[in-house]
Amino acid sequence: MNLLMVIFGLIAILAVIGTVQAFKERNALSILFNLGAAVVFGGFTIATLVFQGFPPTL
Repeated sequence: MNLLMVIFGLIAILAVIGTVQAFKERNALSILFNLGAAVVFGGFTIATLVFQGFPPTL
């Protein structure tokens, strides 16, 4: 689960970067999907850190 958390965290960071670029280009659909991805993947990453800790316990 630890590696999956790192991958999902990187996806959330890239989604935030994509959201900033979408605001610069004024692309509403891209903003919507990037914000959705950032919320879902970022929320999963934070929930995993809260409930399993870092490093995760077995």
